[in-house]
Amino acid sequence: MSAWWQSAVIYQVYPRSFQDSNGDGIGDLQGIQSRLDHLKALGVDAIWISPIFPSPMADFGYDVADYCGIDSRFGTLADFDSLLKAAHDRGLKLLLDLVPNHTSSEHPWFKQSRASRDNPKRDWYLWRDPRPDGGPPNNWISDFGGPAWEYDEATGQYYYHAFLKEQPDLNWRNPEVRAAMMDVLRFWFERGIDGFRIDVLWHMIKHRDFPDNPVNPDWQEGWPEYMTVHQQYSTDQDEVHDIAAEMRRIADEYGARVLIGEIYLPVPKLVTYYGTPESPGVHLPFNFQLIGARWDARSLARKIARYEAALPQGGWPNWVLGNHDRPRIATRVGADQARVAMVLLLTLRGTPTLYYGDEIGMEDVPIPAELVQDPRELNEPGIGMGRDPVRTPMAWDASANAGFSTGSPWLPLHADWAARNMAAQQGDPRSMWRFTQRLLALRHQHPALALGDYHGIEADGDLLAYERRLGQDRLLIVLNLGVTPQSFAIPEWAEGLSVLAAARGGSDPAILGPNEGYILG
Repeated sequence: MSAWWQSAVIYQVYPRSFQDSNGDGIGDLQGIQSRLDHLKALGVDAIWISPIFPSPMADFGYDVADYCGIDSRFGTLADFDSLLKAAHDRGLKLLLDLVPNHTSSEHPWFKQSRASRDNPKRDWYLWRDPRPDGGPPNNWISDFGGPAWEYDEATGQYYYHAFLKEQPDLNWRNPEVRAAMMDVLRFWFERGIDGFRIDVLWHMIKHRDFPDNPVNPDWQEGWPEYMTVHQQYSTDQDEVHDIAAEMRRIADEYGARVLIGEIYLPVPKLVTYYGTPESPGVHLPFNFQLIGARWDARSLARKIARYEAALPQGGWPNWVLGNHDRPRIATRVGADQARVAMVLLLTLRGTPTLYYGDEIGMEDVPIPAELVQDPRELNEPGIGMGRDPVRTPMAWDASANAGFSTGSPWLPLHADWAARNMAAQQGDPRSMWRFTQRLLALRHQHPALALGDYHGIEADGDLLAYERRLGQDRLLIVLNLGVTPQSFAIPEWAEGLSVLAAARGGSDPAILGPNEGYILG
């Protein structure tokens, strides 16, 4: 028996950029609902929506001012309920993006916390006295640049913020904080959602003594400032697993729910977030290896094998090619190789997450300096950390603003939107959209792709090959990650198999052309 999320393909919706229904240039919940039939036609099984809670938008929703409401830019709770019902009516699951590490500085909790040192909510956040010289309590650096401590003149202490100063970190060692946030999970589970993606899970507990982080001797000019230190004491503390376990217990109380943890850590540390048989953690600690990997067949084969070997008993794998924080796959490996990457994502063992727009081959969009919105780019410009290029509006058709909005989009569209849009690609049997749809259909048709075992196959050069098998259902996947033809010795057991899909339309898997990939079954 398998849980729904094990065979599912999850589709990430960045709500500001998906579909605008009211002409203000910002996507919203009614817009998402209007596009559910398109997602169903594509063949995905669940949607994860980036934060939609009330927010001043200092970090575009990742600064939450109310965990149990909907930001008016996106709609209302009634709009959300309508979207949830519409998704469920179509057999689609719906996940929300929980941001438990920090709130907005405009959250009522923080306003009370900073009101005075003796306020009952003072200890809900991380306050520390200055050093003797008046400076910050330690050398911790914000992930968005600059010190991670902000001085509060009124109360004479610093508060900690792992990200923007408008995003103060909660004190998860405080039982009242923990109880309040667990009630947030219950609120949304009671409303009927199918799970959460948990933002920066590994950040949630800090060392109780707040020692200096070790200096990184390898840091170089041009790297982000937070990398000047190793985050040894500000992240990934042992006690975080108790929090994950409590979240899991709550999720399990509601039946078939899933928790996905955002965790950027090496694989040996990442897999500890599955928890133990006695105290399970999140169902899926996000595996981001493909996002940062060198696109080399031998290197990827080793990464896949090591990840599979590291999984604990009962731990279900997962894979991601891109998200709202990282460069798009078509930009990283090229438009042609992006088709091969899509085959890889959708045929590896585990639950894949597909980022909106990748199904039409969207690439990073250059954002002129005067149009930059992302605070990370504004804080540390020009070093490649900006996220606006991967958050641009979805292109639906060739009408004004690509069908995204009747108003002026909040970020510019990609230059070739009139040709690269969903409607155009739906009508082109050779398009990326149609190819992705074909791959998703194969996942539904072949249990081996959704739930089967993974077995790596010896290959040379730029070739990556593996078998997926479940009972009598056996498939061979062979991918050319390079730009020169590659020969492949088809295993004897696979000699009679047919070509089910080909990235570039080829027919002979014994000779793979550049950027070609095959599924045989």
